Amino acid sequence: MKRSAPAAERNRGPILDVLRGVLPPAGLVLEIASGTGQHVVHFAAALPRLEFQPTDVDEANLASIAAWRAEAGLPNVRPPLRLDVRDPVWPVDRADAVFCANMIHIAPWAAAEGLLAGAARVLPAGGVLCLYGPFAFGGRFLAPSNEAFDASLRARDPAWGVRDLDVVTVTAARHGFACASVVEMPANNHTVVFRREAP
Repeated sequence: MKRSAPAAERNRGPILDVLRGVLPPAGLVLEIASGTGQHVVHFAAALPRLEFQPTDVDEANLASIAAWRAEAGLPNVRPPLRLDVRDPVWPVDRADAVFCANMIHIAPWAAAEGLLAGAARVLPAGGVLCLYGPFAFGGRFLAPSNEAFDASLRARDPAWGVRDLDVVTVTAARHGFACASVVEMPANNHTVVFRREAP
């Protein structure tokens, strides 16, 4: 069943503006935790030279992605795949870029570690990993709304929470990623671009 998230409608344009400047001109973009599927069809329509592989761990999300894909009829969106970032083997073994929005804070920290490890396995040297969502910086929240959001997440599940970008960056470095840019986004979010360094 096709579902729609108002936040995805609001943020897809600003995210696309960032992606235009960091994604390769052609190749495969692996989207992790594609959610409803709104992002992937929007990006694919605007970037026809790129091929997009949506994924999610949730069956309802996979059905929604498939519905959005069918409605859009875009040749550069592959059928969605089930992917759990914590698995040691992913159903996609190579990609030119990886994009993930709003996942690492609504999941245990093991999911963030799995995302970074998996992205390191599938990306070549120079490949980009783009993360979008709320972050803390040096143990501080940039806005009271992010602090309140973190508290609400941890109340729902103590393993969840807004991640500190310093911690994410250090963990990414252990997997061979360097932070290339941090872009301020609407609603106190950020897009963080990591680049895979040569082994």
